[in-house]
Amino acid sequence: MTRSITALVVAPLALVALACTDNEASSEAGAVAVTSTNNECNVDAAEAPSGNLVFDVKNEGDQVTEFYLLADDGLRIVGEVENIGPGLTRQLVVTAGPGSYFTACKPGMVGDGIRAPFTVTDSGEPVGPTGEIAQLLATATTQYASYVKDQAAQLIAKTEEFAALYVAGDDDAARTLYADARTHWERIEPVAESFGDLDPRLDLREADLVDGEAWTGWHRIEKDLWPPAEGYTALTDDERVAMADMLVADTQELVDRVQDLSFTADQLGNGAKELLDEVATGKVTGEEEIWSHTDLWDFQANVDGARIAFEVLEPALRTKDDALADLLTTRFAELQTLLDQYRDGDGFVLYTDLTADQVKELSDAVNALSEPLSQLTAAVVL
Repeated sequence: MTRSITALVVAPLALVALACTDNEASSEAGAVAVTSTNNECNVDAAEAPSGNLVFDVKNEGDQVTEFYLLADDGLRIVGEVENIGPGLTRQLVVTAGPGSYFTACKPGMVGDGIRAPFTVTDSGEPVGPTGEIAQLLATATTQYASYVKDQAAQLIAKTEEFAALYVAGDDDAARTLYADARTHWERIEPVAESFGDLDPRLDLREADLVDGEAWTGWHRIEKDLWPPAEGYTALTDDERVAMADMLVADTQELVDRVQDLSFTADQLGNGAKELLDEVATGKVTGEEEIWSHTDLWDFQANVDGARIAFEVLEPALRTKDDALADLLTTRFAELQTLLDQYRDGDGFVLYTDLTADQVKELSDAVNALSEPLSQLTAAVVL
């Protein structure tokens, strides 16, 4: 988990300005330029016409940054692009109707963000695709919604089983089920993370805790099942019950919330890229599962989710950019071939079993896929 979220549903993320640079002028045709520094978020337009919006985000700070388009309540995430390293430029493509919004940069990808008002005027044109491609994209988003609901249903079933084992003190069985159950979370992580209140309760890592924040969820239980050799006090039986009950209740709330979700093509494309960013910033580094070292299960699940999003969009993509579709198919296959080398029965070897060269090879394959995958949204939407 990172503290970034994507454009899918209402997410209580209140971004308080660190330093806010006012948007100055109305956007001309073409992309809106955004410059993010360590303490400013400079957006070169205060408004743009409804339809497909393109933001070219350049990071001129010395920290990795993110960029968001927020709805008028400052909570719902319409679109986001993350993992923008110093000196890099990344593009965010979203489909937005007329209304009031906020732009926001988040230097360091932690803490509060830097925001300013942004207006989408009525272009007088339909918002979203039309014609033959509209039907292809409608099919894609319907298929993806069904996939999300199915993964959520499997997640709650395995979470309930895992929680029962943990409460009963059957730690060996709980450890065996841990990574398998989390697979269903990781496959739909952009959707799960879009619920800003649920995500920290379910998937917060110890390293991301802030002063006064309660630590609950999967990684709290992970540490209890794989405790450090020294300086750790195990949870009591009552604490185990409380932690397990909360995990199940929060997961059920996630299942309930996804039942009525619908998606747009830009959300699928951006979500696929976000899943690869999750791999690059957490799984490849071994920071996600720091106690259990089951990062390769998460790695595979993130790749699965990104691949599904690509595959449901592929028929529409092939009407516009057959070469990109071929390249993405090849790069997904190459990354999967590398991952398959580390399978162990129904799972994977521990991440700590990999050498530095093997980790680098996986990282290079993720980067090779990430670049063309970043083109997917624009290719099917614009």
